[in-house]
Amino acid sequence: MTDRANDVDVEAGAPVRRGPTRRFEARRNDIIRSAITEMNRKGVRGMTLGEVAARLNLVPTAVIYYFRNKEELAAAALLQGLEMFQGLAGAGARAGPDETARLAAFVEAYFDFRRRLARGEADEAPLFNDIRALNSAPVNEAFVEMFRQVRALLAAPERLPRQHANARAHLLLSEILWIPAWLGRIQPGDYPRTAARTVDILTRGFLPSGASWPDLRPLSLERAGDPSAQASSELFLRAATELINEEGYHGASVERISARLNVSKGAFYHHNAGKDELVAACFQRTFDIMWRAIHAAEAEGGSGLEVLVGAATALIERQVSGGAPLLRSSALTTLPEGMRSGMLEAFDRLSHRFASIICDGIADGSIRPLDVNIAAQMVTAAINAAAELSSWTRGIAPAAVAELYVRPLFEGLVSPPA
Repeated sequence: MTDRANDVDVEAGAPVRRGPTRRFEARRNDIIRSAITEMNRKGVRGMTLGEVAARLNLVPTAVIYYFRNKEELAAAALLQGLEMFQGLAGAGARAGPDETARLAAFVEAYFDFRRRLARGEADEAPLFNDIRALNSAPVNEAFVEMFRQVRALLAAPERLPRQHANARAHLLLSEILWIPAWLGRIQPGDYPRTAARTVDILTRGFLPSGASWPDLRPLSLERAGDPSAQASSELFLRAATELINEEGYHGASVERISARLNVSKGAFYHHNAGKDELVAACFQRTFDIMWRAIHAAEAEGGSGLEVLVGAATALIERQVSGGAPLLRSSALTTLPEGMRSGMLEAFDRLSHRFASIICDGIADGSIRPLDVNIAAQMVTAAINAAAELSSWTRGIAPAAVAELYVRPLFEGLVSPPA
């Protein structure tokens, strides 16, 4: 008699375990691949065992044979992706003692993975946008370990204070995780070229050689007529934004939004037409604030660099201030397809505007020549990732954001702290 999963032979006496059969492992891996596809489309909470099974022409009970529930399957998929990223970090570590060489090897290994993926030579990796929604201790521990490995690619601890190192590691990892959002515009044959330009910006930043860091004036992102922080509309927007940032579109249910505000579902529908309308309002408010920052920075005048740094700093400070947060653009990955295209276009317009400001900076000499399209996406990614900056740099104050997080973006990750 045998156990199908472990191929256990039960003879007279103790059973002999031979481990999973090849057929079992092959089917298990097929299920994980299907789950990754569904998670990348709908997020951790939006994935269903039925859809995972349907991709493989299976019934849901066949999936349950390998994974007891959706959470166990999601954990297996995320752990597989984290193992892959640890391998990429290992490729960087093997590049030797030079910090620039390690960072370059890490980025090049990632683009090589994307090239193999485009050719059908590698399996898709899961997105980690709503990894916290799973609340799995093994997954969280693996993510922290992967973060540490990425941090080790940067300066040695004796050269870079802990908060600086954590902020830079979060920035580097966030830039890499944002690449799938824009890589579809690049031909796979150009991935090595794109990797080299990405490394150039990550290591050298935006500033010309010898340029000094600009003096920044605080920008106000408020406007007349904005609702107060305690207004009902603002409270619902904030609660929905926080939940979407933490757990994706599907995690921000009407019940969970209401519970966060300690109100009934009836109260929710008294103030909101429905969940999708509230989510759309969250995105629209984020777009409005980002455009407001750009216009406020331009109104202050100055070089292209000053405008870009001013707008980015104001938005990132807002993200860590504890006030009304911005919606992470990575939340787009879990939106229903009917909502996603319009939101993507709105974010693309913002990235295009950042690229235009970078062109202004190159023209006036305040920004060195670089790939403006990649650089604009890096600015967008940094603003996006600032929503979780406080989780990696405990106790960071808004006043410290420019020093720990914004300057490394614009001066380069291998530059010493000022």
